[in-house]
Amino acid sequence: MKIGQATIKDIARELNVSSSTVSRALKDYPGISDETKRKVKELAEKLNYRPNAIALSLRKSRSYTIGVIIPEVVHFFFSTVISGIEEVAYSRGYNVILTQTNEKLAREKSSIETMLSNQIDGFLVSYSKETEDFEHFSKLLDQGFPIVFFDRVPAIPNAINVMVDDYKGAFDAVTHLIHQGYERIAHLAGPKSLMISKERERGYRDALANHGMEINPEYIIECPVGTDDESQRITKDLFQNLEQKPDAFFANNDMAAVGAMLACKAMGLRIPEDVGIVGFSNWQFCSMIDPSLSSVAQPGFNMGAKATEILLDIIEKKIEASEIELPVTLDTELLVRKSSVRLKS
Repeated sequence: MKIGQATIKDIARELNVSSSTVSRALKDYPGISDETKRKVKELAEKLNYRPNAIALSLRKSRSYTIGVIIPEVVHFFFSTVISGIEEVAYSRGYNVILTQTNEKLAREKSSIETMLSNQIDGFLVSYSKETEDFEHFSKLLDQGFPIVFFDRVPAIPNAINVMVDDYKGAFDAVTHLIHQGYERIAHLAGPKSLMISKERERGYRDALANHGMEINPEYIIECPVGTDDESQRITKDLFQNLEQKPDAFFANNDMAAVGAMLACKAMGLRIPEDVGIVGFSNWQFCSMIDPSLSSVAQPGFNMGAKATEILLDIIEKKIEASEIELPVTLDTELLVRKSSVRLKS
């Protein structure tokens, strides 16, 4: 017998007792002598016996494992979401399997198949930028499989979505720039395929409209990749090609905001005197760069915790999916720093 592959039957054979006796001894059932329990546990430890998790899950109709699919682990926002997920999951006796898609639809589908083969109890999902058809999720939902989407939420009827108020966050950011005296505010938008991008652009547009300011389509530029290199290039192009140069930027994410900042500095522009900049997500570096970056903070930990609570309640049949008031929306907070303040209060 190889160490680490011992079963209850192996222990029973070594001690010349029944398998049921071994099982009861390991669980400290009454009616088993202390001496038998001692021998069983000592041998189990020596042989590195571990309960068969899959067999246990089949008996209990639950694996006590949930799957989490996110676009990128390195993204600061998603790392805070994961912390919230794990905090709640582990406190309720569940394990977490985490995969990242690297924004690829094929990897997203592959992750689903792998996790299903491992008999997970449910999914927490923030889908990839490539995902425009949600049939692979709809099929699971139609079969009654528990799924809760967070941050990036799909247009699937009755899907359970946990999100932040992207519209309000964007509206507050642009309103702040207007109140600081900026008049030509450009928007470095996110991928058009994502609902969060659409809501942030809607907030940008409504903030301008509510202050009687013209919405210039030339000031709305999609940044599909969302990197600082991409936004640096886009920002430089705007200043080179537009007669009316922007005097502020509201970026769909903090990396795009940093790219705009670097491009403006390279062109000799002062921040915030000449150009104001606000990002979205409040990555850790926002308070470390010079000037510090104003940003819309998302409650990532709370989002992960809330999504997990809902998923586990559904798995444990404490609530029905139809009972949840949708969508579940969390508040954002505008954190004003030096990059966007040019008027003394």
